[in-house]
Amino acid sequence: MAAPIAGARLAAVMLRRHIAPMEIRKTWRALGRNETVRFSLFVLGCVLILSAPLVGFLPGPGGVIVAAAGLSLALKNSAWAKRRYVHFKKRWPRYGNWCDWGLRRASARRRNALAKASARIEAD
Repeated sequence: MAAPIAGARLAAVMLRRHIAPMEIRKTWRALGRNETVRFSLFVLGCVLILSAPLVGFLPGPGGVIVAAAGLSLALKNSAWAKRRYVHFKKRWPRYGNWCDWGLRRASARRRNALAKASARIEAD
């Protein structure tokens, strides 16, 4: 009688171990929908962007990394920042492409792949 109980306990432990990461993801996503958390992350992103020139004086590429982290936090958590970023990219497309490259944005890779494919089609 002890063997089936031990097997059931083992199965319960394995099930909880498998479900725990899923619960963490669900909790993290719920936090991302909270307006207070999103605003706090946006403010943190702005602070990182503003502190990037100060970090830039230190040896190494620290300022660029800090600026990219701040920009990604701001863009992820603020519709206003996204609209300003789109305006920036329309006004200065070359610099916008550099920002997309630095942030490793999937949308930029898709646009570049589509542009290259359409250029190949037109060349043929």
